[in-house]
Amino acid sequence: MYPEGGTRAQVKKEMQLLRRLLGADADPSELLAAAQHAAKQRVVVKRPLKAPAISGSRPDYSLEGRSVRFDVYLITTTSAQQ
Repeated sequence: MYPEGGTRAQVKKEMQLLRRLLGADADPSELLAAAQHAAKQRVVVKRPLKAPAISGSRPDYSLEGRSVRFDVYLITTTSAQQ
């Protein structure tokens, strides 16, 4: 769910292999919906600081660092039952 960026340094070889095996992240909103369905309390998504929120949903709150942001989606009792 972390978008591909123009980073200067390459990721570790294990992560490069994992990305090749899994392929591109076509629809992060689908993945977020599946995570919310499976979660009991919350889903936390790590995003770049200036990246937009995942389309179709707005985080309940965000924790911002110097270069990244953690968007937190709380699971309510009504969405957990669906």
